[in-house]
Amino acid sequence: MSGYTVVIVLVVVVGLSALAWVFAPQENRTVFRSSVILGLAMCYLMWAITYLAQLHPLEAPRRSDLRPEHVK
Repeated sequence: MSGYTVVIVLVVVVGLSALAWVFAPQENRTVFRSSVILGLAMCYLMWAITYLAQLHPLEAPRRSDLRPEHVK
């Protein structure tokens, strides 16, 4: 589990977006392309932010089972 996972998933999302661009049906092509690419981009952003927030938390977890004299 590293930061490279985010880059690998980005490559997959870009590939899926390219497939959606090329293989869009003739009818409502613009709406289809926009919907699929925007949906993929937003799902990727939400996943990447959540993944990176768990990978590098801003605050370290604290143990609650320690006696007060051992807590820093």
